[in-house]
Amino acid sequence: MVCEPLSTDTRIYIAGHRGLVGSALWRHFTSRGFADLIGRDSIGLDLRDADATRAFFEETRPQVVIDAAARVGGIAANSARPAEFLSDNMRIQLNLLDSAVASGVERFLFLGSSCIYPKFAEQPIREEALLTGPLEVTNDAYAIAKIAGIFHITAIRRQYNLPYISVMPTSVYGPGDNFHPHDSHVLPAMIRRFYDATRDGVNVVTCWGTGHPRREFLHADDLADACHFLLDRYDDDSVVNVGAGTDRTIAEVAQLVAGVVGYRGRILWDATMPDGTPRKLLDVRRLTELGWTATIPLEAGVQSTYEWFRRHQDAYRT
Repeated sequence: MVCEPLSTDTRIYIAGHRGLVGSALWRHFTSRGFADLIGRDSIGLDLRDADATRAFFEETRPQVVIDAAARVGGIAANSARPAEFLSDNMRIQLNLLDSAVASGVERFLFLGSSCIYPKFAEQPIREEALLTGPLEVTNDAYAIAKIAGIFHITAIRRQYNLPYISVMPTSVYGPGDNFHPHDSHVLPAMIRRFYDATRDGVNVVTCWGTGHPRREFLHADDLADACHFLLDRYDDDSVVNVGAGTDRTIAEVAQLVAGVVGYRGRILWDATMPDGTPRKLLDVRRLTELGWTATIPLEAGVQSTYEWFRRHQDAYRT
C-alpha cells in the first residue's frame, strides 16, 4: 500500500525536534521547503503528561506526526536506570499515539530501535526476527517499551484503519548527538573520550568491552531522508529496518574515530565491562527494494560529527 506524497504545506509535528534524530528531521524538511513544522521542547511540553499532550494536539492540529522523542542513552545509562527508560518511553509514545488518534492525525511514523531484536538473532537481522528470542539484558527495558509502541501502531491500524507505520533504525549518530562521558552511545562517547585525551595530552585511552562486537552506524541525516521516503511511499503493518547495510567491529570504529580526532596514543580495552550484543546488522532489503539506500559513508559522517562537536564543545565540558 502507498500513500500520497506529502505536500510542502503539510503540517508536521516532529516530537523530539531538539534531539539527534529530531533535529535532523527538522533540517531535512526545512531544506525541502516544508513551511509548517511544529516543535516543542521538553520545557514547553512534557510528553509524559497525558493531559498536556492531548491539549497540545488539540491546539496545533498536526496532520502528520513523527515520533523522535524518547529517553535514550548508552549501556551505562540503560543498565543503571531501566525503570526510568521503560516508564518514560512507554508514557511518551502512549500519550503521542492516543492524542494523535483522538485529534485526527492522518499519518504517524513511530521510530523504534534495532535493540528490539533478540540478542542472538540471525545476521543480518530481518524484520521477522522480532520476538523470536531473548533480548540483550543491558537495554531490555528500553527495547520492551519500543516493542509496545510497535504493537500499539498495529492495534491502531487494525481498529481505526489509519496509515500509521513503524520504522526501526540501526545505531544513529551525527550532529546534535549526546557526547556526555557516561550517558552517551558508543560512537559519540569515543569522540568525546579521544578529544579529551588529545586536548589533555593523555597517551592511553581505555574503552569498554573487548572491541570485538560488530555494529552498524547510520547518519541521522540519512535516517531523516528515509523517514520522508517512507511517509511518501509506505503503508503496511510490517516494521521497516533502516540501516547502512554494513558493519564494523567496535575496535575498528575506535581506530577510525581516533584518526579523525587526531589521537595518536594507545587504545586499551576493559574486558570486565559489558560488550552488549555480539553483532547487530540490520537486513535492509525491504527498504532497498522500495528504492532507498543510505548515502553517507561512515568516515565522512564521523568527520562531520566531530566538526560539529568541536564547534559546540563548550556545552560538553566537565
